[in-house]
Amino acid sequence: MIDVWKQLDAEVISCERCPRLRAYCRQVAATKRSAFAGWEYWGQPVPGFGDHEAHLLSVGLAPAAHGANRTGRIFTGDVRGAGDFLMAALHRHGLANQPLSVSRDDGLRLIDCYITAIVRCAPPENRPLPQEIANCRPYLVREIQLLPRLRVILALGALAFAGALAALPSRPRGLAFAHGASHQVGACRVVCSYHPSRQNTQTGKLTSGMFDAVLQEALRWARVDTP
Repeated sequence: MIDVWKQLDAEVISCERCPRLRAYCRQVAATKRSAFAGWEYWGQPVPGFGDHEAHLLSVGLAPAAHGANRTGRIFTGDVRGAGDFLMAALHRHGLANQPLSVSRDDGLRLIDCYITAIVRCAPPENRPLPQEIANCRPYLVREIQLLPRLRVILALGALAFAGALAALPSRPRGLAFAHGASHQVGACRVVCSYHPSRQNTQTGKLTSGMFDAVLQEALRWARVDTP
């Protein structure tokens, strides 16, 4: 199974399906942000990462231009942003061995959790086009297929929710995104949260307490009858 994951990661990293996104990621990697002038930016599509035996799959929108596009790991390096918020919460709930995600070699290990996104390249203004989301969907489909113990998908934001539903074999109509909503979709439970973006967390739209409550709901379904 490890070889299958490595193959998938290699395909993601070498993907050129979306010329607009590839050009943008390369431009950001070349110009950099002054605070990260000493970094060699990743600048390539970013694969998912985590526990390949996970019951819980967390799905975000896309890499941050100066976060995962810089570090090469999803939700990593986005200083005081979504990555810090998410990892701190996962650590509080025993899903990560440390509360920070700084670089690919920082020792972070996810426990019973795998993290990915519906788009693998940082999009301009954090807004991928519908066709770009569709181009990336086969990677999410394969990740779902490769997680043999998957029970719950935690969708971070409305676009991630729609993308996760589109990647599942059972696609019921009429399911709406709302923070805290929980839907059974075939054999998988889909739990919704506002995205932990800086815009949401710094304005109070999403607080640590609100996110903890959603994680507790997700884990309630993930750990049913778990040995």
